[in-house]
Amino acid sequence: MTAPLAFAHIGDLHLTGAETDNARDFSAIVAQLNEVDGLDFVFLPGDNADHGRPEQYALVRAGLDRLRLPVHVITGDHDVEGGGLDAFYAGLDVPRLPYAVDVQGVRCLFLDMCGPGSGGPDFRLGPDQVAWLAAELERAGGSDCALFMHGYPADLRGEGEAARVADLVHRGPVRLVEMGHTHYNELANDGRTVYAATRSTGQIEEGPVGYAVAALDGGVVSWRFKELARPWPFVLVTAPADRRLAHDAGHVVGERFTLRALVLGPADAVAFRIDDGPWQPMARPEGARCHEARVTWPAGARTIAVRAKAAGAEDTDVIEPATDPDGLPGSRGIGSDADALGAWPGRGLLGTQLGPNRNGRQW
Repeated sequence: MTAPLAFAHIGDLHLTGAETDNARDFSAIVAQLNEVDGLDFVFLPGDNADHGRPEQYALVRAGLDRLRLPVHVITGDHDVEGGGLDAFYAGLDVPRLPYAVDVQGVRCLFLDMCGPGSGGPDFRLGPDQVAWLAAELERAGGSDCALFMHGYPADLRGEGEAARVADLVHRGPVRLVEMGHTHYNELANDGRTVYAATRSTGQIEEGPVGYAVAALDGGVVSWRFKELARPWPFVLVTAPADRRLAHDAGHVVGERFTLRALVLGPADAVAFRIDDGPWQPMARPEGARCHEARVTWPAGARTIAVRAKAAGAEDTDVIEPATDPDGLPGSRGIGSDADALGAWPGRGLLGTQLGPNRNGRQW
């Protein structure tokens, strides 16, 4: 089986100067990610330079130059504060948006919501980019896609774009949309696609600094926030789907299934347990990315936990597998936060929507 797509998502940097807290946090996140294997790339969701200035992009570039992993960087509204994206492309030396790459069998699509607009939150894709997206999704056929953009499709202001892009995503093969902009951690599931936003690194109004780790494993989406201050190891259950992130009848567990978990950092022992039952060992097959175990699921069971232990540290991820095909999430408004899951402490979700486009400061 193909290894799951797995990546780290560092929230909006908003870098201004080398001596600021967010610049130091960015450097610390890069150093921490360099300590582990098991990720395909790092994603920056836009608002990289707070005012879109060359000297600010130089700080971003310096951090990326130290990163051992491949990186994908897109634009945010702050990246066009200089009146265009010349400084963005010149300073970061990244591919022109939009573009697509195949990683672990997943078609990853990276969009520019900001360049076609007039600046600020005038989010637009423009007709050429919408047509490109439609063609890419058609070309993907039934293969899973992940979409990377600065905000929700509902944030688009081009004529008809919000409804068109939301429909393309909802009816197509996009299983995961990764975003910035909100400044807070958020997950939404419209019954077809999971939308994930990661807390800002540079303008935090809720919780501690950190980054998200996301995976797409055979159509199953998993996502969890890692606080920078927490030591390794870090556990992310990649299969089966948690009931809150399930979006397909095939995600409903039967009597037996394979449990998979991505463990980042050193781990002397990895084990799972069902509800409050005994811990049972998991193993990582030779050449595999994830630890695995074959699980017999008792009638009436609710949770499954995976724990990794290392010298002086441990981490546990807990999911509630989907057991009822009639209880899968549906949609209250595709392409928006209408389907936001709210608070989920085990995933780092506070449910406050405490950021500039909801309840926070107007940065």
